[in-house]
Amino acid sequence: MELHDYIRVIRKRWRVIAAATLLVIAGAAAVTTMSPRVYEAQTQLFVSTSGGSDTTQLLQGSSFTQQRVKSYADVITSPVVLDQVIQQLGLKTDADSLAKNITATVPLDTVLIEVAVDDTDAERAARIADALGKQFPKTVRSIEASSGQGTDASPVKVSVMRVPTVPTAPVSPKPVRNIGLGVVLGLLVGLGLALLRDLLDTSIKNDEDVAQVTGATVIGGIAFDNDAAKRPLIVQADPHSPRAEAFRALRTNLQFVDAANQPRSIVFTSSLPGEGKTTTTANLAITLAAAGSRVCVVEGDLRRPRMLDYMGMEGSVGLTNVLIGQADLGDVLQRFANTEVWVLGCGPIPPNPSELLGSTAMLEVVRQLEARFDYVIIDAPPLLPVTDAAVLSTVTGGTVVVVGTGSTTREQLARSIASIEAVNGRLLGMVLNKVPTKGADAYSYYRDGYASISDPERQLDLRSGSR
Repeated sequence: MELHDYIRVIRKRWRVIAAATLLVIAGAAAVTTMSPRVYEAQTQLFVSTSGGSDTTQLLQGSSFTQQRVKSYADVITSPVVLDQVIQQLGLKTDADSLAKNITATVPLDTVLIEVAVDDTDAERAARIADALGKQFPKTVRSIEASSGQGTDASPVKVSVMRVPTVPTAPVSPKPVRNIGLGVVLGLLVGLGLALLRDLLDTSIKNDEDVAQVTGATVIGGIAFDNDAAKRPLIVQADPHSPRAEAFRALRTNLQFVDAANQPRSIVFTSSLPGEGKTTTTANLAITLAAAGSRVCVVEGDLRRPRMLDYMGMEGSVGLTNVLIGQADLGDVLQRFANTEVWVLGCGPIPPNPSELLGSTAMLEVVRQLEARFDYVIIDAPPLLPVTDAAVLSTVTGGTVVVVGTGSTTREQLARSIASIEAVNGRLLGMVLNKVPTKGADAYSYYRDGYASISDPERQLDLRSGSR
């Protein structure tokens, strides 16, 4: 992933990142609130040796002290010292438990011992630190006493340099630090979840995702519209809308797909139902007619026909009647409004759609329509549930696959293309439908719609699939 990919994921999944961050911050705040307040009392001990004023003796004494003081830091937390402290203060604990609350450190190249005592009671922490400061020198004198001599003969002397005081503020928990760590950890967790979710999301979102599946060109992109169900024929309902401009851009790009071998009949299909192939077919037909072409729209979905419903036309007789010889082709064609769009409806739904669509009669109907019209556009069923569209691709000049962004996965699209290639069908290109107009996945198809009308160079870029 590149930097712009991370930015896209953050823009798209910001809710996940924000939710994870807030949850971690809330957890940090809860832990901070429920954690007991811990106070720390400190004392400082100075270790020295008794000796003469001779320089050699002083150097030897200093070296001896630095060696000894490293061991004293461990002696402070030993039972020999802590048992005496517990007895003096009457503490209800043992040496091992008390040692966990005591930290003794030796600053580098010094003969000082820094002792810190943690406790949930500030006064008790100060009393323990004070008792340690008094007891430890006695223990050292006893340890360092020469054999057969009294404790006064010890060459090492430990002095208290800083008397412990009662702490006024707790050292733990630290709300600011904990909340800050919660923010950082929450952002990292949220970003990780967002990246994981994006990686697991295999739906087609843009032409880059299409390029991972096939080398076919994306010849158009239609933006998502909440009112598409109410206004399926957008080029008539609102001819100046961005979606209508996108259909005109699709018309322009389709006219230049393999200009040397321009297909006269085209199948429009999709991988799954609900991706918008029927509305795409109807709107494209109207825009082609508006540019001066004679267009025939064939309702090739003999299972769930919807075209005539969108166009408000009668469907009692149609393609199936022609295929079985019950009607002549010219008698069942219907003209849409006052346009050069002619519609061949489905007719009665047959029990054997695939056999009819792959019959010689269907091939003859397509050839007759190609002779009478500039474009024959067939609205076919989706590719994955049934084989009708793959069958139709063998009797037409090419196939265009409509891809619903955010709903069709790369694996589904790959299987759809494979079904066309399996019958040696000709794939003309892809149309991305329901493209987001806002958010991280919003693409330039709206702008491309306007550019395609006014900028010939941009049209060529779109046809070649470049960005």
